[in-house]
Amino acid sequence: MNLLLAAGVLAVSLLGGARQTEAADCPFDEWRTYKNTELRRTADRKAYFWITSRTAIDADGAPKAYHPDDVGKPCGATGAGLDCPSNAGYPNKSWWPTVLASDPTNPSKAFVQPSGPAKGFFVSKTALQDSANGNERDTARYVDASTIPYLVFPRPFFQLVGTGKPGDLGMAFHLETQKQTAFIVADIGPDEPLGESSIALFKALGGNNPNPRNGSGVASGKVLYLVFPRSVDQRPRKWPMTQEGIEQGAETLLDAIGGMSVLQACATLD
Repeated sequence: MNLLLAAGVLAVSLLGGARQTEAADCPFDEWRTYKNTELRRTADRKAYFWITSRTAIDADGAPKAYHPDDVGKPCGATGAGLDCPSNAGYPNKSWWPTVLASDPTNPSKAFVQPSGPAKGFFVSKTALQDSANGNERDTARYVDASTIPYLVFPRPFFQLVGTGKPGDLGMAFHLETQKQTAFIVADIGPDEPLGESSIALFKALGGNNPNPRNGSGVASGKVLYLVFPRSVDQRPRKWPMTQEGIEQGAETLLDAIGGMSVLQACATLD
């Protein structure tokens, strides 16, 4: 089934308030709760989903995510970079080197890109990286939040058995805009509830210029996130992938569990 059409069917069914589907029609069983969000997964543990209205926008990996001119300034709605350096922990938090590449000549400072389209910006990293690219200061090593729909897992969530790891694929469906997108799990976030994703993911779901600085520009309503844990193990390399490759991989995995008709039966359990 065409995914865009199917997503529309799913959203219409939800907006119409249909709640007559029985749990027996849904191959996803109750699994666990993470920070008040209920997760359900299949008996073979190859897929699980949750539904949430929480949104947090991640700019990490984008070549223009953070700029030195914004250091020390209040995190307003606008600035030189897509996000505020303070949200990357820079310069006062000890963990900023996990978000920004450090300067090899002065590791206490973040590296500034000397050339290219993002000249003058810091190099922002993601947990998912191209292992074949040994240059930590090359933006091509990371997953660009401005162009690739990706999901962020809180660090404690990664540590739970069965949730998956960076490079896993999934599908996100916005239950009100009726838009959908495939995604890749690409970054690690703080100990917060589920719902953080890249700029590109929220844009694909109907957002209008999603702003990591203040959270604006995201389409309101609930999103269903379906994850295929350890699906990354089916590929020879975790990263890079094209968006087309992410979509094809996620669609194949979705078809293997019954396609959109299965999610239509499960989504009303929220």
